[in-house]
Amino acid sequence: MYYYRYENAEVSCCYKYLMFSYNIIFWFLGAALIAAGLWAWSEKGVLQDLSVLTRIHGFDPVWALLVAGFVMFVLGFAGCVGSLRENLCLLKAFSSMVGLIFVLEVLAVVLVLVFQSQVFEWIETFFMNNIRAYRDDIDLQNLIDSLQTSSWCCGAQGPDDWEHNPYFSCNSTNNSRERCGVPYSCCVFDPAESVVNSQCGYDVRKSLKSDWSMQIHTRGCISALEQWLPGNLYTVALVFVIVSVLQMLGIYLARSLITDVYKVQINHIRNPVY
Repeated sequence: MYYYRYENAEVSCCYKYLMFSYNIIFWFLGAALIAAGLWAWSEKGVLQDLSVLTRIHGFDPVWALLVAGFVMFVLGFAGCVGSLRENLCLLKAFSSMVGLIFVLEVLAVVLVLVFQSQVFEWIETFFMNNIRAYRDDIDLQNLIDSLQTSSWCCGAQGPDDWEHNPYFSCNSTNNSRERCGVPYSCCVFDPAESVVNSQCGYDVRKSLKSDWSMQIHTRGCISALEQWLPGNLYTVALVFVIVSVLQMLGIYLARSLITDVYKVQINHIRNPVY
């Protein structure tokens, strides 16, 4: 039996605790997102009956919370425990996963720039599918309402897109009170009114299209996005740069710790104490 003699610090304390501090935030935030997602599902009864998910034909925003939370939780765990325990396996896993995410982000940006028209077509198709499922899920409903309210838009290409929703369709077989209407989030709100009129979109599409602009926004949300992007390109680019820098910082800290651990292992092999 022999023992190793530790003549120097095993790894840089600066890198070690910077790495820990860097990841502890993401670890807790990931756990919070997972908890919020599970709470939202419990409120909708999904945890009691998983078949509810199969009856939602649109996008359930809770999935985004759970996926983002899971990824952040796993990365935070690997970074925190890997740095404290100086575990090469966890540090390499963290570095590889963050590097993969960065490559996917860059690839996504390149594809958006190269195939802009196809991307907007995909977004329009995605939005239309969720318009059809507007009443299927309360979280999806709130997401669409928030988007339309903040962007001053209605539908994908315009208010007529709500004809594809069974509750707002003008079909003669539709007995809904919302028939030939639009959601309240399409309405032009009066700033002086402190209470939102949830029935302001009723019967709007029964009137002449020339009169719609007095009650609702006639611009589609795809057009709103196309108009928003050029004026906010620098903001989008800044956010991307900040996220990329944080990712590169995480990779740098992880690789620095890995190098230090390897150096210590080599030193122990060369200078064992029996």
